[in-house]
Amino acid sequence: MVQNKLQILPHLPGVYIFKDLSQKPIYIGKAKSLKARVSSYFRESRRDWKSDFLIEEIHDLDYIITKNETEALLLEAQLIHKYQPKFNVLLKDGQPFIYIMITQTEMVQLKLVRNKKEKGTYFGPFLYKGQARSIYKFLVNNLQLHLCNKKITQGCLQYHLGKCAGSCKENFDKENYLFRLKLATDILNGKTDILETQIKEEIKNCNKNLAFEQSKKLNQILENLHHIISTIKIHFNSDRYQGDEKTIFENNSLDSQELGKKLASLLQLSDEPKTIDCFDISHLQSFHIVGSCIRFTHGIPDKNNFRRFKIKQLSLQNDYAALSEIVQRRYKNIEDLPDLVLIDGGKGQRNVIQELFPKTNVISLAKKEEKLFSSAYKEGQIITSKTDEGRILIALRDYAHHFAITYHRTKRGAFLIKN
Repeated sequence: MVQNKLQILPHLPGVYIFKDLSQKPIYIGKAKSLKARVSSYFRESRRDWKSDFLIEEIHDLDYIITKNETEALLLEAQLIHKYQPKFNVLLKDGQPFIYIMITQTEMVQLKLVRNKKEKGTYFGPFLYKGQARSIYKFLVNNLQLHLCNKKITQGCLQYHLGKCAGSCKENFDKENYLFRLKLATDILNGKTDILETQIKEEIKNCNKNLAFEQSKKLNQILENLHHIISTIKIHFNSDRYQGDEKTIFENNSLDSQELGKKLASLLQLSDEPKTIDCFDISHLQSFHIVGSCIRFTHGIPDKNNFRRFKIKQLSLQNDYAALSEIVQRRYKNIEDLPDLVLIDGGKGQRNVIQELFPKTNVISLAKKEEKLFSSAYKEGQIITSKTDEGRILIALRDYAHHFAITYHRTKRGAFLIKN
């Protein structure tokens, strides 16, 4: 069973799950490339005694594709915490994540918490807790956001040292405090340009005055800030993967016929889609524009019908024109049209392709909101990964995106070497 699944593993980031005879997870890991990482376990030249013990108990394999490596890391931690696999030594005990939050209490404040129990705005989750604590402490100290429980007319000692916000004073300036808290919120939302400039300037001053220890600390804060902001931008949501411990491409609890029926019902199609083509465009700052098309037949990757395209007609970014070009090139032979075309994009992208092939079922799926556009949902319909049909459409879109990104990196690397 495992050997058969090794053949269809994608070269995409994600989480892999080894299971025993009773289907209980015994090891969970993350990978930059699922195919490369999982296959390495079964190469005798790469094995050691620990791998031998693990392989002896592996009876089945499942995997989950993620958008990137960081999301794979976060999902791995969550699943290990949930299933407690016996071969995973780390990440078993306690809460694997930490959050920075803005409370909705009467006195709004910035807090560092382990669970999302209170009402408020959460930033995270962060797996590297030391980095999150570093940024939290930096914001609280430098923006004077600490609230104490004391009541002192002239303010406590920490207030005079510039650390306490002054809530201990009778004439506490709450408006000014909320303004500083808004600055912290802006920073956590990625508006860090001014702060980064100030930190870099301070680093230069420290180096000039030979204060190398302070310079090192500021550099570390800057690195932590970059990591925290990049993690926040991922918008990791564990609900996206709930109930998805089995690959959607060969889900044992749902065969391709059942899935086809659910897709037909969702999209209000007269026939069940057996072949689905997914398109994506990738570029870097409007240059090196490439596209991809992947085909799934009965829910399984049909790699003989995967295609990659270097955009010929454009030198600058125009996603509509680029998409139009690759779709027309893909279907020069009209007999090669699939039952369903899925576009990574919104309403505009779908309309462009639908006009080119009016007799074909064309849908698009916009990121962030996971908004689906089709002939049945011309103004859009939010879908969720909690349903089988929603989960497969999201995964197909993401698969096409990663396939395009891989090709784009290859072309960009060749360009850099050449120049």
